Amino acid sequence: MEARQVDAKQGWQWIVNGFYLFLKAPLAWILLCTALLLIAATLALVPMVGQFFFTLLSPLFLAGLMMGCRALERGEKLEIAYLFAGFRKNPVPLITVGGVYLVGQVLILGVAMLLGGSVMMDLLMDGKRIDENELRGVMSSGLTAVMVALALSIPLMMAAWFAPLLVVFKDMPALAAMQLSFFACLKNIIPLQLYTITLVVLAVIAAMPYGLGFFVLVPALFASLYASYEDIFVDTVEPT
Repeated sequence: MEARQVDAKQGWQWIVNGFYLFLKAPLAWILLCTALLLIAATLALVPMVGQFFFTLLSPLFLAGLMMGCRALERGEKLEIAYLFAGFRKNPVPLITVGGVYLVGQVLILGVAMLLGGSVMMDLLMDGKRIDENELRGVMSSGLTAVMVALALSIPLMMAAWFAPLLVVFKDMPALAAMQLSFFACLKNIIPLQLYTITLVVLAVIAAMPYGLGFFVLVPALFASLYASYEDIFVDTVEPT
C-alpha cells in the first residue's frame, strides 16, 4: 500500500472539508469534543499517570472520531457512541500506536533533560538567583534542548498522524501503519506545512472571542484529519 502525493493547495482544502463535515452535525461534534475534553481533564487529575494513560488511549478515541467522520460522509448520523468505537475495532494495535508514541515522547523528554532542560526546569521551579554568565549558559543549553526535542518530535508526530486511521480502516498492524504514516507525511510535507500554518492562524482567531472559537475549530481539526486521509489514501482498496 502506498500513499499518493497531492498538490500543496490541498492543505487548505483539507481544512475546508473539515469545516464542511463539522457543519453536517455541529451540535454532535461539540458534544463529542467536550466529552473528550472532560475525559482528558479527569485523567489529568492523576499526576503523570493520568497524562500517560490518556496518551496511550488517544489513538482509540481518535479512531472512533474518524469512524464518525466516515458515517457523516455516508449520510449517517454522528452519535456520541463513536467516541468509544475504537475500543471495539482493532483496540490492540491502536493501543500499540499509543504505546509507541508514549515511549517516543518519554525518550525525547529524556534527551532534552540530558541536554540541559533539567537545569532550566530547576531554575524556573526553585527561582534560584544566578549571575549573568550562568544565565547565558543556562539559556543556551535550554534552547538547545528545546530545538532538539522539537526536531525529534516532528518525525514521531508524522509516524502517528495517519496511523490510527490506517489501523481502523485498513486493518494494518501498528508498526506498519506508523511507517506508512511517516512516509505519507514526508511525501506530502508541503501541503502539510500549509495545513499547519493555516491552523495556527485559525487558532489565533479562535482564541480571540474568549476561546469560544475552539468549539468550532477543534471538531473541524479532527474532521480535516479525516479529509487529508481520504485525499492521500483514496486510491487504495479498503477491506469489506
